[in-house]
Amino acid sequence: MPDRVADDFERMWADLAPVGRAASSGGYHRSPFASAERELAAWFEEQCAARDLRLERDPFGNVAAWWDPPGAVVPAVRAPDRPGPGPERPGLPHPGGAVLTGSHLDSVLDGGAYDGPLGVVSALAALDVLRGRGFVPGRPLGVSVFVEEEGSRFGLACLGSRLAVGATSWDDVRGLRDRDGVALGDVVAGPTSAGAGERSTLLDGVGAFVELHVEQGRGLVDLGEPVGVAGEIWPHGRYRFDFGGEANHAGSTRMEDRHDPMLTYAMTALAANKQARLAGQRATFGRIEVAPNGTNAVASRVTAWLDARASSDDALTDLVAAVERQAADRAGRDGTTVTVTPESVSGSVGFDTTLHLGPAGHERWPVLASQAGHDAGILSAAGIPTAMLFVRNPTGVSHSPAESADTADCLAGVTALADTLERLAR
Repeated sequence: MPDRVADDFERMWADLAPVGRAASSGGYHRSPFASAERELAAWFEEQCAARDLRLERDPFGNVAAWWDPPGAVVPAVRAPDRPGPGPERPGLPHPGGAVLTGSHLDSVLDGGAYDGPLGVVSALAALDVLRGRGFVPGRPLGVSVFVEEEGSRFGLACLGSRLAVGATSWDDVRGLRDRDGVALGDVVAGPTSAGAGERSTLLDGVGAFVELHVEQGRGLVDLGEPVGVAGEIWPHGRYRFDFGGEANHAGSTRMEDRHDPMLTYAMTALAANKQARLAGQRATFGRIEVAPNGTNAVASRVTAWLDARASSDDALTDLVAAVERQAADRAGRDGTTVTVTPESVSGSVGFDTTLHLGPAGHERWPVLASQAGHDAGILSAAGIPTAMLFVRNPTGVSHSPAESADTADCLAGVTALADTLERLAR
């Protein structure tokens, strides 16, 4: 890789490093549509302008920046009647469709630096590599940023990409509220804004999508490889468990007279852990709300969110059903109630590993399964040929300040992404 591109990569990374970082923990708080994430969005647009890329936005906050082939006829208005991703971008030559890469800029609460932004910075750097090679795209080549990938603010993971492909409607999500009671429709104008269409056209004509992401595990560490390819994403879902009981005094109420939803929740969390371990799957209660939330009071209500992931759709269904069944059994013994509501469920996704071009001397990079969800999974499920690259994470830790990647591995990822994009956009 040319020294100039490597230097530019490190400079871009240094630009992002302080934005939204908590001094106390070193973790990142880049909540969608809040100040830190909006600062990163503005930075991205500046970087695109410096590269003479054509910006395109949709009504939901998603952005793509396009490097158009020479002689391309760019329509002033995108065709409004296209049903979704098609074989070619309207008004542009070369059947087979545009090629898109990119990721997201938002983070989980107190998250790591690499989850999302690495894919955006690497995409910009990959375009720099291609220009340095003298490459001229034969079809539009773009870099995208999808909003609210983590679901950390409005509770629905991959919200921006779901809206972009039409997997979720604006009417269904505009009323989603964050922890402060702010509705999504209050921070995003949506398709009701002046001049906006009824749906996103950002992905119309996209023929392939490639997302680079930091690995969220230790697969590449174990294999001794800097870069890998995603073969699949496990099915996963988020489920709200509402436990109801009876508020009472923590001192004067006898233990046998209580209807305590906290006990029902506690047993359910233990049951989820046991069921997931027995089946070789994943189950996590990572968020909980309690009312009245007093130290000297028996709770009246507990709301907890289960994140469940499994190696197949049937395994996910069985895992959640087992946890729900044990929760209901315990509620019967505690004199409490439990209601389970799926808030988002994504099926299994298989990626096209043939889209990648491996390093010299290798037929391809090693193929890994991903237990984490990604925007790439949403686009793949919508019928867009999609692939993913992973960059080695030496700690194996993600969604945490300990998330990491070495610069040399990141640059290897940029080269792998550039090789892939060159092959696809030739």
